[in-house]
Amino acid sequence: MQLAQKLLPTVNIVARVSILFSLSLLVPIAMAWWRQDAALLPFIQALIGLQLFSISLFLLTRHYRRELMPRDGFILAVGLWTALPAVAAVPLMLYDPQLSFTNAYFETMSALSTTGATVMVGLDHLPQSINLWRHLLNWLGGMGIIVLAVAIFPLLGVGGMQLFKAETPGPIKDSKLTPRIHETARNLWLIYTGLTVLCALLLRWVGGMSWFDAVCHAFAALSLGGFSTHDASVGFFNSPLIEAILMLFMLLAATNFATHYFALSGRKLSVYWHDSEFKAMLLLIASSIIGLSGFLVWQQTYPDFLTSLRHVSFNLISVATDCGFASVDFGQWPIFAPLVMLLLSAITACAGSTGGGIKMIRTIIQTREVGRQMSLLLHPQGIHPLRVNGQIIPNSILASVMGFIFLYFTSIVVLTFALLVSGLDFISSFSAIIACINNAGPGLGEVGPASNYSGLTDFQTWVCSFAMLLGRLEIFSVLILFTRAFWRS
Repeated sequence: MQLAQKLLPTVNIVARVSILFSLSLLVPIAMAWWRQDAALLPFIQALIGLQLFSISLFLLTRHYRRELMPRDGFILAVGLWTALPAVAAVPLMLYDPQLSFTNAYFETMSALSTTGATVMVGLDHLPQSINLWRHLLNWLGGMGIIVLAVAIFPLLGVGGMQLFKAETPGPIKDSKLTPRIHETARNLWLIYTGLTVLCALLLRWVGGMSWFDAVCHAFAALSLGGFSTHDASVGFFNSPLIEAILMLFMLLAATNFATHYFALSGRKLSVYWHDSEFKAMLLLIASSIIGLSGFLVWQQTYPDFLTSLRHVSFNLISVATDCGFASVDFGQWPIFAPLVMLLLSAITACAGSTGGGIKMIRTIIQTREVGRQMSLLLHPQGIHPLRVNGQIIPNSILASVMGFIFLYFTSIVVLTFALLVSGLDFISSFSAIIACINNAGPGLGEVGPASNYSGLTDFQTWVCSFAMLLGRLEIFSVLILFTRAFWRS
């Protein structure tokens, strides 16, 4: 009974969100009706079925509605991010009866977590409504991630993200951004939507894409979701101009959206210069691009530096920001290069962005803590406060960040061994887990950019789906539900 009282209020909210979420099926329904494609009936059936189920669940649990406690936030976050992919998978299974629930769930978990890994082949020949649904899920997932990153996780204190309450720029501290969650979300969503529209217009009018491709790739770029309407991804277009436009918006999407807000509302680009995360991200990406471009010329992968620079720039930014687009099969590069890119996917994206991984702010804190410990060894009696953006970092946040990083690497080890035990080779196992837990998309080997995740067994697919969930919800939010202390009164 106590367990029901803890879970059912959250189930009621999940049901309400599912009612609203399933209405988004009206978008692909309109596309299917306009194009008269084969997915029209499956989408209509899915909408009717999901509405009936969600409304029934809402009515059955309406008597359990109450004010949510802070710990309910963990149940709600995990509940939404596990239930909504199941909801989103229904039209895919109705359209393609050969698509198993395992693979359909993987596809929609990848979409909503903005991972960009796929099990679907023949993307060029799919009905446009199906491709639109995949990309719309990417975009909606990005919107949800912004709310998690700037409003929910700071309140729950997940992995040091309560730093947002004190850090500048940070959406909780500055009253100009508003202290209320729904107003904060609205302000940041307006920026997110505006950047998406701008990206689509540039891809259409400057890059020469069709309207459909431009909208879909804009959805994927701003959400850092990495889905494409073509099996060859962005390589299908073979256009340096399109790649340049997408690189710009991937970098914008990997930046803290609160920083965008302060820059736009104050009309001061200097806000970016004062953001330690943003500067560190650009410096790391720029130096890595130059280094790997020279490395590939040295290895004779490309005949000249400019060709190498083009391909390294796009694919490194895509992987490092956890987007997942590909313009070439970087799995064929000397192994050092793609492994460096996968490492960057763990640390590059800023907190408060749609990117995944450890996040740059934690990387900065951990790096400066290492320097502080060395100073303490040399000057044990000295006072060495750890500062980020001019703010002193409390020991409680430092401990939380260190705990997060430990759990992050432990999770990678455990999940990699789970894939190894199932028979997958090491490179494919390790890169798949890195790519999924960082929500980055393609890995190497069997899951490289020239292939996808369709060759995995059901067990391997579920392991990767769990890795996506774990990475997107910042690990603590998921694992805390498996502790006995959480469920005690």
